[in-house]
Amino acid sequence: MSRIYHSSTDEAMNSSTIELLFKAFREKDESLFHELAMEIIEEEERKNHHLLAAKLKQVLNEASNEKKEASYHRKSIPPLPRDNEKGFPLLEVKKVHYTWNDLVVPTEILDILKEIPRENEHASLFASYGLKPKNKILLCGPSGTGKTLSAKILSSEIGYPLIVVKFESVISSFLGETATNLRKIFDYIEKGRWVVLFDEFDIIGKKRDDPSEHGEIKRVVNNFMLMLENYEGVSILVASTNHPQILDSGVWRRFDDVIRFDLPNFNCRIQIFEKKLEIIRKDGLFDLQNIAKKTEGFSGADIEQTVTRAVKHALLNGKKTVSMDNILDSVERQKTIILARNGANETNGRSYSNKPL
Repeated sequence: MSRIYHSSTDEAMNSSTIELLFKAFREKDESLFHELAMEIIEEEERKNHHLLAAKLKQVLNEASNEKKEASYHRKSIPPLPRDNEKGFPLLEVKKVHYTWNDLVVPTEILDILKEIPRENEHASLFASYGLKPKNKILLCGPSGTGKTLSAKILSSEIGYPLIVVKFESVISSFLGETATNLRKIFDYIEKGRWVVLFDEFDIIGKKRDDPSEHGEIKRVVNNFMLMLENYEGVSILVASTNHPQILDSGVWRRFDDVIRFDLPNFNCRIQIFEKKLEIIRKDGLFDLQNIAKKTEGFSGADIEQTVTRAVKHALLNGKKTVSMDNILDSVERQKTIILARNGANETNGRSYSNKPL
């Protein structure tokens, strides 16, 4: 590492290294530029400048991912289907980069998720026995528990691009257009190999006997269930809902597997706090077990918001470390947000029951 940093000091790069970095940029020598950048990041981590190192790594990864995704789109992505009403795209295609280490859930849930890419890797073996790998999966559970992240990880692990269905464009004000839009999506899926995420799936999978819904929605539910049942492609279809209790009974049997996500337990809450606190040093005695006890009922997203708020508060007060008090104050603030959110859900008739399915 002496090529970049003086071995006896923690000073910034010397003039020759700066010249080399700029030369790599000018000559578009991406390999050298990336190597120099990674050495800088590693040195910042050794100096405990974790926040700066994390930001630099994020910028570097985003630039690399954007280039790969742009190249992929140019070469492989067919034109996106659009709704006839306003011309908006009905879906979005993404190339994502996540690993199983990004997800904190109980081991039994992780094992079930890992079965999906394993089964699809052995599709030919299953076919010789007249079997098919799982490729229609329903994820259900409270918001912020890892359902969407799981779909992104499956996309990364299997190596298929991620399609995110945009229901704000799919649902049309014109009679019959919503079913047409769904048909366009399934026709598009047939053209390639994807992981397809139908997020907030209950929008088009809700009970057909709901008296508050009009006939158009009931026809849409019927059409969607037929499309789902008749789909014989190789893509992985992942439906996600925070409200399984409002799904039509006929929807459930169309899926190969149903995976239930719950709010993180005590040990998972500790793991999530540890992961989210990696970006900054901790000040003094840090009792994560005490914090985990005080955050029962928090989702993974709630914990992330809690840590982010605490770190921002510390930085705004001129500190480079986060304290136990910062976290505890942020925990109390998050509790008020959760109460407000739960109250809004109950008012809208959308409260989530955490009882076994």
